[in-house]
Amino acid sequence: MEILVPARQIAPAVLASPHSGSNYPPDFVAGAQLKFPALRRSEDCYVDELFGAAPRKGLPLVRALFPRVFIDPNREPFELDPDMFDDVLPSHVNTGSVRVAAGFGTIARIVANGEPIYGRRLTFAEARHRIENYYRPYHDALRQTITETKVRFGHCLLIDCHSMPSIGGPTESDAGNSRVDIVLGDCHGTSCAPGVTARLEAAFRDMGYRVARNAPYSGGFTTQHYGKTEAGLHALQIEINRALYAIEATMERAPGFAGIARDMERIIAAIIDIARDIRTIRTDR
Repeated sequence: MEILVPARQIAPAVLASPHSGSNYPPDFVAGAQLKFPALRRSEDCYVDELFGAAPRKGLPLVRALFPRVFIDPNREPFELDPDMFDDVLPSHVNTGSVRVAAGFGTIARIVANGEPIYGRRLTFAEARHRIENYYRPYHDALRQTITETKVRFGHCLLIDCHSMPSIGGPTESDAGNSRVDIVLGDCHGTSCAPGVTARLEAAFRDMGYRVARNAPYSGGFTTQHYGKTEAGLHALQIEINRALYAIEATMERAPGFAGIARDMERIIAAIIDIARDIRTIRTDR
C-alpha cells in the first residue's frame, strides 16, 4: 500500500482507493484457475489515478497496491468461505455473511462475472499470510491517516473511492440492469451525515452526472467501520460507473478518461469545501 501525502493538508478529508491495486503476486496468478485478464474483472482499475490530484490539492490519498481479487480490504479481516479451505476455520472467522455467501469474502471465491478463481482448496495459513501482510498494513495506514487528520482538525471525512461495472453482475440485486453514473453509499445515513452526502450528490449532479444513493451499493466494511458520526468521523463511498472511463472488456483507459479525471479533480475541490463545513451541515438533510 502507499500513502500519497500532500505538502500541506488543507482540509479534514482523506481519500482511499482499496480496489485499484494492480500488483498481482506471480505465484497467485500462476496458481489461479483463471487467466490473468479474467482475474482483473473485479479490479477498480485506475480509480487511484482518477483521484490522483488529491495530494496536489492538499488531501492525503491511501491506496492499496495489491489487487482486490488477492485479498479485499473492504471486508472484515476474517470474512471467509469455509468451502474454499482444506482446514476447519477458527471460531473467530465470520463464515456466514451475505458477502461470503455471494462469493466475495476477504478472499473472494469468484470474480465479478461469477467465474471461480481457484481450481483447488486453500489453506488457512495462506489466508492468514495475506491478512497479516497485506490487509492489516493497509488498514493500519488508513487508520493512522484518519486519526492524524481528526487530531489536527477535530473531525474527518473519509471518501472511499471505487468503480462499478456498468451492468449489474449475476450475483447482485440489479443483475443485468444498466447503472447510473455515480452511486454514493453512506450506509443509509449511518456512516456519514445525510447533509454531507447531499452536498456531494449536488456537486455531481451540477456536473451532469446521474446519481443514486445506497443502491446497489450502500457502503462496505470501510464505510461501516470508520464512519462514526457521533465522534466526528464521517465515511462516504463513491462508486463510478466504469464505462465512463474504461473499456470494460479489455480494462483499458477509454478516450474519455482524461475528462473524467478532470471532473474528479473538481469533485476533490468540492470535498475540501464540504469537509471544512461539516460542523455546520452535519444535521442538514
